[in-house]
Amino acid sequence: MKTLAYSFLALFLFSLSALSANTKLDKIVIAGPFASVSHPILHMIETNALSDVADKIEFRVWKNPDELRAMTIKGDVDFVAIPTNTAAILNNKGVDIKLLNVSVWGILGMISRDDSLKTLKDFKGKKIAVPFRADMPDIVFKQLLKKEGLDPQKDFELVYVTSPVDAMQMLIMRRIDHALLAEPAISMALRKTKSFPISVIAPELYRSVDLQEEWGTIFNTNGDLPEAGIAVMGHIKDKHLIERFQEEYAKSMKWYKANPKEAGVLVVKTLDMLDKDGVSDSISHVRLKNVSAIEAKNDLEFFFNVLKEEEPKSIGGKLPQNSFYYGL
Repeated sequence: MKTLAYSFLALFLFSLSALSANTKLDKIVIAGPFASVSHPILHMIETNALSDVADKIEFRVWKNPDELRAMTIKGDVDFVAIPTNTAAILNNKGVDIKLLNVSVWGILGMISRDDSLKTLKDFKGKKIAVPFRADMPDIVFKQLLKKEGLDPQKDFELVYVTSPVDAMQMLIMRRIDHALLAEPAISMALRKTKSFPISVIAPELYRSVDLQEEWGTIFNTNGDLPEAGIAVMGHIKDKHLIERFQEEYAKSMKWYKANPKEAGVLVVKTLDMLDKDGVSDSISHVRLKNVSAIEAKNDLEFFFNVLKEEEPKSIGGKLPQNSFYYGL
């Protein structure tokens, strides 16, 4: 009788486990910026890629790092497309967040009205619009300047703005001649200034210094910078769900890279502040590579240490613990 009872109990527990594994969520909420790291998510939604684990996927746009931090602290999002340093800050502040992957390894560049500017040293004495003061783009820029023997405060006039879109608009309206931007804002600015009727009044703009190439030269690397990826919030415990998300994000990124024209059309259906041709153009200029957080750990820690040298607060004061990396 005991053997029979144990068999029934084992069968019941197996059935319960199988039922739990196959239970679908009503909704998965994903937060992300308008930047490239979010774009594969929109393809996942369009193709209903996670229909086996959730009835609906909701995408919420965050416009600046403070808005993102508020979303994650509030706890009403499940996955986030996020700059890696912001994920580190949240983790160090006690937010239960784990980095799943790094997918964006190069998105920052200079854009200018002067096509003769080829290096950061060429920008000495210039007035430059910079988004997100004391956050990743600004810190990377400053560290590169310092490593090249330049003083960000004395050798440049840095004009801080709230977003890359604001910097792009300043360029188009001739309020400034040079800017540090992230894709797809660079490609959008180039497109807009060549389109009628804006082209009549807008300045001629040029793609200038690639900050990742500068990084590679200075730090003797291939130039890859682990700038952004996907993180999962701690209340998501279902490993199968997380694995499915990772699988479909990788598939959608592959599609995004292979189909730039279709990707541009798809992205602006949700992110209507973007331009489809600008998005399409940007894809070939972004270093997109889907790498697990564990595999990227050494690159991330090197990157975090460089950021920390300039501004400790930019990663939350210290390197995140191993528990920050999903799977460790």
